Amino acid sequence: MIKKTDPLNLAGKTAIITGASNGIGLASAQMLSAYGASVALFDVNEKQGKIEAEKINAEGRTARFYTCDVSSDEGCKAAVNAVERDFGRIDVLHNNAGVTFRKDVTELEETQWDLVLDVTLKGIYLVSKYAIPIMARSGGGSIINTGSGWGLKGGDKAAAYCAAKGGVVNLTRAMAIDHGKQNIRVNSINPGDTDTAMLRSEGRQLGVEETQFLAESAKGRPLERLGTPEDIAKAVLFLASDLSTWMTGSAIVVDGGGIA
Repeated sequence: MIKKTDPLNLAGKTAIITGASNGIGLASAQMLSAYGASVALFDVNEKQGKIEAEKINAEGRTARFYTCDVSSDEGCKAAVNAVERDFGRIDVLHNNAGVTFRKDVTELEETQWDLVLDVTLKGIYLVSKYAIPIMARSGGGSIINTGSGWGLKGGDKAAAYCAAKGGVVNLTRAMAIDHGKQNIRVNSINPGDTDTAMLRSEGRQLGVEETQFLAESAKGRPLERLGTPEDIAKAVLFLASDLSTWMTGSAIVVDGGGIA
């Protein structure tokens, strides 16, 4: 007979979230801390990251900010090791950092291509490289990689982003295969258009008025609205929690029905 437990209780666990100073990453940090986890916020935006960590602490939760360029091997190693030093363990890793340029391959500069791939895809490899051994010593854990609906199907004028997010989805599967024996689950969440600063910047890049761009981004979804960062953070909570203990290698779509 199944008995009621509290599988969403993350007390005693430590979570790293990259790209955590705003948008989905910040919502993830707030959500996981609300359910008891100590959260380590990684970002290159030191000023905003520290402000957001202090807001979490002001709610009686536990958060620390770490400056981290996820495209830097040394930066990732130092930040992850600092989390182990400060908290003693790593149980959850949300690899969320990402950037985009709304250009096709003929328009992209090589430096732009490199930046998107380095932050969005290479960053997952680097942070995971140093976090996984610590996670394994803690008995296992959950890694959640932020993919995209455009990692599962194509999109217009987003060549580097689609390439990076497609890589995220399949890297997730490879990591799940490699690290299951260490009791480490690895899944991806794949959001549709979500109302973040990055989405709004895409409208500006494309030269579309913001209100019109947001309306067009919501159009055609069965739920008839954009996602919110909190919508995505709820999926992160599910994958971080004991509600998903037999899930690994999955690509979960959170997009208001857009792909459907």
